[in-house]
Order: sequence, then C-alpha cells, then structure tokens
Amino acid sequence: MASSLTCAGIVWAFLSFLCAAASCVGFFMPYWLLGSQLEKSVSFGTFRRCSYPVRDESRQMTVMVEQCGRYASFQAIPSTEWRICTVVTGLGCGLLLLVALTALMGCCVSELISRTVGRVAGGIQFLGGKCSCGGGMGM
Repeated sequence: MASSLTCAGIVWAFLSFLCAAASCVGFFMPYWLLGSQLEKSVSFGTFRRCSYPVRDESRQMTVMVEQCGRYASFQAIPSTEWRICTVVTGLGCGLLLLVALTALMGCCVSELISRTVGRVAGGIQFLGGKCSCGGGMGM
C-alpha cells in the first residue's frame, strides 16, 4: 500500500481519527449533565437522555422513565439554545469525521492528499473543532 502522506501526516491522520471518534462518542452519550429528579439519578446531553420524567395521563401523575433514549423529535429538545447546540456540535463532529476518514484513506491510497488538499483538510478540521467546542460551550 502506497501512501501520499509523510510520517507526520500519518500521525496526524490517526490522531484525527481518535479525536473525531471521541468527539462523536461524546456527542451521542447522554452524560453531559448529571443530577437527580424525583429521587432518581438523571443524565442528559444534547442528543440523548436517561431517566426522564413523563406525565402519565391515566394516573394523573408524573412518573420517571428509567431508560436511556434519544429525544422523540427535534422539537422535543428542551430549548432553542439546546437545539442550536445539538446542530452545531453535530456539524462539528461530522466535519471532524469527514477529515479523519479522508486522512486515513490517504494512508492507503497514493496521490490522494496533496499539499493543497492537506491545507484545506486542516482548515475544515479547524472549523469542525471550533464547532464542537463552541457547541459544547454554548450549553
């Protein structure tokens, strides 16, 4: 297998993949905020939640659903800021993953990544990192 990357490029590709994978796992895991409600441990993130209250209309009371799951719809995300955070963080994760997978393909395919492509990929990766960090800070 021929590579179009230098040794530094190969290290960059693998570190990019590890960071993109960590970012995506963090985005999908519901453990951003931890707390308790109705004497139960609860946690949630921008995309998923665990142990959340639901109104039981048959018994006219609020009960805790003790399972993890995603929000039923985009509108079910608690606030507008939370929705923006979800979109921005998801966009950042997508960009990071796109660059990382392209870089990993560059490890296997000759002449895939030139100096210009590497610079553009670095810029996209920078933008993806800013989106991921900005989405997390906007929370």
